[in-house]
Amino acid sequence: MSDLPESDAAFQDQILPLVSRTFALTIPQLPAGLCTPVTSAYLLCRIADTIEDEPGLSAADTRRLLRRFTAVVQGREDAQRFAAEVVPHLGASTLAAERDLVANTARVMRVVARFEPRQRAAIGRCIEVMGHGMHQFQRTASLRGLERASDLDAYCYYVAGIVGETLTELFCAYSSQIERHHRRLYALAPSFGQGLQMTNILKDVWEDRARGACWLPQEVFTRHGVELATLTPERSDARFHAGMMELAGVAHRHLRNALAFTLLIPAEETGIRKFCLWAIGLAALSLRKIKDNPGFTAGSQVKVSRSAVAMTQTLTNMAVRNDAMLQRLFERAARGLPLASHEVPLRPANVPAFDGGDGDAAPDAYGEGMPCQGAAP
Repeated sequence: MSDLPESDAAFQDQILPLVSRTFALTIPQLPAGLCTPVTSAYLLCRIADTIEDEPGLSAADTRRLLRRFTAVVQGREDAQRFAAEVVPHLGASTLAAERDLVANTARVMRVVARFEPRQRAAIGRCIEVMGHGMHQFQRTASLRGLERASDLDAYCYYVAGIVGETLTELFCAYSSQIERHHRRLYALAPSFGQGLQMTNILKDVWEDRARGACWLPQEVFTRHGVELATLTPERSDARFHAGMMELAGVAHRHLRNALAFTLLIPAEETGIRKFCLWAIGLAALSLRKIKDNPGFTAGSQVKVSRSAVAMTQTLTNMAVRNDAMLQRLFERAARGLPLASHEVPLRPANVPAFDGGDGDAAPDAYGEGMPCQGAAP
């Protein structure tokens, strides 16, 4: 990557900590050959998310812009023209750094244009799948929550599980030793993103409700006698906590899959392992905080402390090459958490597997009106 235009690569490095705390912490742990592709992939996902979150756009305009953005990332539309159309639509709720990122879409795409065909194809597929699924769910978001547990599985795949698959392709393109484990990595990959996403959904439940959205499945809470549409922090009780713990058990199962995914990475790839392990460990500790503070009314009340973050990093760094020690550290972090007894579903049935790509991703794989499996009606 030495021939990257310095100004464009520098822009990515400068904007990343302004739009993400977590990834600004973990991406620098990656080897040099992966830092730039993973940064680009994250920033493009963030642009898609910014478009989806813009309240001033109609559902039709959001879908149209997401489809155009997919075309930009897949090299079928000009990035500068796209950004020039989108930026005026961004309202006061959009952070200045997010607006700057969208305005500089072309700079990110100039970096992406220099990647290998497999990398470009994987990133293009990620944006296409994410944009399609995310929009299907966001347009029906309400305080009633999702209808079924399978809806939550599908939502988490579209906004996070696909990222695990994309990382797998980027890791395998980087290392022939990692590529040897591709089949097993790809099978587990969605759990890496879905475990983290489910943890965030549980942690941010009250903030999401304040914005008019709820990603919890009514099906689960019906079993505990809770009606999500009328839920408030003051009315949450042991029944609500029981439903939350049922979902925490599913998130815990995903995190165990994510650990298995990470341990397939060769031990000498310490940077990639740290990138994965820090996120997994902190998610497990977050679930513990949620379990131990059932009456929390804000995500800040179950936030992992800075000292716990530092300890997680230190212990992980010490054990990063030792699989047995890493497994013991995970058991310690997840001590006392419920664990779903069933295997967790990883992919909606209508999502085609990545075929390795030749740099020319199939356009518009998700046509207008295509149903999103499990989407809330």
